[in-house]
Amino acid sequence: MLSAEELERYARHIVLREVGGPGQQALKNARVLVVGAGGLGAPVLLYLAAAGVGTLGVVDDDVVALSNLQRQVIHGTPDVGAAKVESAAAAIARLNPHVNVVTHPVRLTAKNAREIIGGYDIVCDGADNFETRYLVSDACYFAKKILVTGAVGVFDGTLTTLRAHERNKDGAMNPSYRCLFPEPPPPGTVPACSEAGILGALTGVMGSLMALEAIREIVGFGEGLVGRLLMIDARAMRFETLNYVWDDANPLSGENPTIRDLSAHK
Repeated sequence: MLSAEELERYARHIVLREVGGPGQQALKNARVLVVGAGGLGAPVLLYLAAAGVGTLGVVDDDVVALSNLQRQVIHGTPDVGAAKVESAAAAIARLNPHVNVVTHPVRLTAKNAREIIGGYDIVCDGADNFETRYLVSDACYFAKKILVTGAVGVFDGTLTTLRAHERNKDGAMNPSYRCLFPEPPPPGTVPACSEAGILGALTGVMGSLMALEAIREIVGFGEGLVGRLLMIDARAMRFETLNYVWDDANPLSGENPTIRDLSAHK
């Protein structure tokens, strides 16, 4: 049940017909894991905390650096040198004491991914590398978890939602991340943000959209991004959506899968 303080805190949600009291209670009951407390993870964590998600998990093994603060808005100058998960937890506590924060100060690997992800309903992946994105997407498929995954380039961003372990209303399998991107790009072909740069406000836009998508999945309103890839071009301020479907030849959830566990990941 929502307390009197929570009813006042979330009043602007509760008056929304699409959310209401039941929707706000669903948010309170939800458990969401955020992978990465960086450029994308920062706004995801802040907006999910503000929205009243009851349990937020954050997994990150890094510490706050001064160069992070141009975009990772959950951290402040006094947090430089601190573990990102602890800095994020402190910021969430200041914002909303009703949220339970579970910190995972580790690198997500094939050995711990299933155990960590298994404790949550939805995963929001804001990882900054392809290795982790493929690990998270494969782990969510095997753990039967909803995945909201976002990525940013220098001036572009993408976002989609995966329910690859489920079938759609027509009985067809929902697509997996590997249906959309069968293989990661060759090493070295996509420069890290430390080399190419990143527009700080763009990560705020994409992270906020990830939080919005997670909220819609929890509450259950609107048209989700399952089978749709949202693409943003910040240079032209253009938003486009690409539809994609299940690929029966994909190695994870295709007709003849070759990926049966996480052993191929490090």
